[in-house]
Amino acid sequence: MHRLMKELGRALLVAAVIAAATARPALATSAAEIDRDVSSALKTLYTKNPTAKSLGAKAKAVLVFPSIVKGGLMIGGQYGEGALRKGGRTTGYYSSVAASYGLQAGVQKFGYALFFMTPSALDYFEKSNGWEVGSGPSLVVVDEGMAKSLSTTTTKSDIYAFFFSQKGLMAGLGLQGTKITRIQPSK
Repeated sequence: MHRLMKELGRALLVAAVIAAATARPALATSAAEIDRDVSSALKTLYTKNPTAKSLGAKAKAVLVFPSIVKGGLMIGGQYGEGALRKGGRTTGYYSSVAASYGLQAGVQKFGYALFFMTPSALDYFEKSNGWEVGSGPSLVVVDEGMAKSLSTTTTKSDIYAFFFSQKGLMAGLGLQGTKITRIQPSK
């Protein structure tokens, strides 16, 4: 019986990943809405976190997902849409999808921004047909404590991730296994 439940859980996880990866891009928010939300999220992040603002000024590009919704009860998933900004201008739209299985329960909403610090990291991301976080260039998640000691002269990693606007009740926040794919939102 336990083995059957485990296999059922795996089957549901695979179904959730396939459904999220294939159905969601058709429901993409409009480009104008994504741009508005990205601008607002960056403004809030930069106001609350001076380190993020200084990294943004030096970054080759910033990929912002203003609103990721994550939920789960044993099997979980998350989804959100965002935009890649170079020099303050949007150069592409993306979805962020992840699925998980394990001890989890709850619903959470958050945003995150990825700061691409090197041309090679940005190039790797842009040439990937669906990029999975955790493969490719090195990524460092910046928490509040680290942000206080991080400066543009001490940055050594290819990509820095900042989480913001966390709301809800769910333990754990990470990007491992997140798949980022280019989308074509409506105008």
